[in-house]
Amino acid sequence: MPYLDTALAGAHIIEPRVFEDHRGYFFECYNKKSFDEATGTNTDFVQDNESYSGFGTLRGIHYQAGEHAQAKLVRVIHGKVLDVAVDLREDSPTYGQYVSAELSGENKKMLFVPRGFGHGFVVLSETAVFAYKCDNLYNKESEGGIIYNDPKLNIDWGIDAKDIILSEKDAILPTFGNHRKAI
Repeated sequence: MPYLDTALAGAHIIEPRVFEDHRGYFFECYNKKSFDEATGTNTDFVQDNESYSGFGTLRGIHYQAGEHAQAKLVRVIHGKVLDVAVDLREDSPTYGQYVSAELSGENKKMLFVPRGFGHGFVVLSETAVFAYKCDNLYNKESEGGIIYNDPKLNIDWGIDAKDIILSEKDAILPTFGNHRKAI
């Protein structure tokens, strides 16, 4: 299973080997030993999450700060999304930069988002089922976020702004320059 480096150190796009025949398909979406070897980490995932969303739904950009920071392994079970990871590590040479990848039920690609990154995605298909593993439990007091259309980040979400659907909470997130630090 190829683990492809991205422009942001620590973030990897993973392309699993998919075995297809007349019955359907099979693939291994996670193996701790090979994952840790390929990413150079010792990641213990402790929580799995899943969301269902319609076209234009944008979830993010979210993160957990401090001791509750989370690494995530994300994938799409059905549909297609544009997935985005933003480097929020202040000591990183790629601080404030982002990487994006199209993840879909068809291509089976995954993105590993390390601790210290913000994360979000927008649904490009009619609907999408999005799944992710986290290496730390959610903690409401440690949650943070950055508004999706921050001018400094200048993220190309791949759809017209008029089609973006946000939660009330995501619509009022701070800008990159005003987000909660302490990641």
